[in-house]
Amino acid sequence: MKTPTTTAPTTTTRTTSRAVAPGLGRALLTATAIGLSLGLAACGPTGSAAPGPSESGAADPTAGAAADPGGSETGDAAAEASDAAPLVWEDGWVKAAEEGMTGAFGTLRNPTDSDLRITGAESAAAGSAELHETASDDGGSTMMQEKEGGFLVPAGGSLSLEPGGDHVMLMDLQEPILSGDEVTITLLTDGGEVETTVVAKEFTGAQEEYVQDHGH
Repeated sequence: MKTPTTTAPTTTTRTTSRAVAPGLGRALLTATAIGLSLGLAACGPTGSAAPGPSESGAADPTAGAAADPGGSETGDAAAEASDAAPLVWEDGWVKAAEEGMTGAFGTLRNPTDSDLRITGAESAAAGSAELHETASDDGGSTMMQEKEGGFLVPAGGSLSLEPGGDHVMLMDLQEPILSGDEVTITLLTDGGEVETTVVAKEFTGAQEEYVQDHGH
């Protein structure tokens, strides 16, 4: 008669071995999941990138400069424009001369609603420049002399500079002014400086005497 207990311990041992393996697997998976969760929680705030200026809403200090890169240049241009006097020298010309002195003529126009006074003149072509007028002496002779107080161009009006009348006198010419030459003259006014280039041409009239006995 065979004994049935011989196989029982072996069967029990195998069954126990099979039951333990899944339990250990679940325990390992659980431990791993917990470890990963702790690791992510620990590194989350530290590893997150700092927000840029646009994300955080902070103002960009260069935004204003970028918006108007030429602000100062625009202001300078406006200041220069305001310094320029609103005076126009139309049909300007200068009498050709070999030496000594000569006169510049034309029409000065003031398009504004305020009177404009011309107080002086300058030119690289002459050692000096003056504003002259025609005057008569006691004997009836016509003389040229410096205009006291300068020229006044009325608001919305004009002033004619012509031989035998008011004109800009260029004195001590630095070199001959020949017909066709261009001469730059700067008028000094109470509203700023006005620079104009006039053309030289021959003219034989208006041989009045100057108060210092110089013809022009």
